[in-house]
Amino acid sequence: MKKDDLSASAKPSVQVLERMFTLIDVLASREEAVSLKEISERTGLHPSTTHRILNDLALGRFVDRPESGSYRLGMRFLELGNLVKARLNVREVALTPMRQLYKQIQQPISLSVRQGDEIVYVERAYSERSGMQVVRAIGGHAPLHLTSNGKLFLAADDSQQVRAYATRTGLPGKTHFSITQLGELEHELAKVRQYGIARDNEELELGVRCMAAGIYDDQGKLIAGLSISAPADRLDESWAPRLQATVQEISSALGCASARKPNTQPAADTYSRSHQQG
Repeated sequence: MKKDDLSASAKPSVQVLERMFTLIDVLASREEAVSLKEISERTGLHPSTTHRILNDLALGRFVDRPESGSYRLGMRFLELGNLVKARLNVREVALTPMRQLYKQIQQPISLSVRQGDEIVYVERAYSERSGMQVVRAIGGHAPLHLTSNGKLFLAADDSQQVRAYATRTGLPGKTHFSITQLGELEHELAKVRQYGIARDNEELELGVRCMAAGIYDDQGKLIAGLSISAPADRLDESWAPRLQATVQEISSALGCASARKPNTQPAADTYSRSHQQG
């Protein structure tokens, strides 16, 4: 296929989107603001059409108007770019430490990010020869309150945000171990904040327990969770310090200077006992 044919086949099917992309490309080619007249001339679009589309983009903060009649790319692109960068980087940076952790404990390791009211699995480390049945598929998703990784993100929210989550979702359960009451969830999240480890005690799937710790970016923001999954009777509390050391390594590689240091083993044991009793 010729280059021109490839370009033609890649055009958006909606004309206004094609025009919008063309306008964005023009703005991206210049560091300084560009006048409406120049944008119109370079794109071949009528000034009124150019003005209308740029104003719509400005409403979404994709375009800024530093002064009347001139335009430049807006801060929304920076925000989205940083979000994509963080997600791509965390997968790249996390994969080797994940594999090292898997070699140590021989249990599946999952990397997850938050997407709305769910977590999405974006990477994993495991062996197909192990026969392990609790490996989470990349791209799979689950409710925040039923997963160890999800609880990390809820624990990072304030009480009002947690209540809003509970109202939106209704806290549905999957097993008889599932947390379906707001008070119980708030108590659980308090333990996550205290110990830096979150747990799923057969709440998403019977016979499966998980523990997770958070990964932070260079701004100290929680961007991902790393979890260990195992059959309920094989989850070993001695893995907690190894898990925390791994997420600290990943967070440090992402530029986080204040990555949480691993807790002592007694603290992890205390959380485990209280979790099982609760």
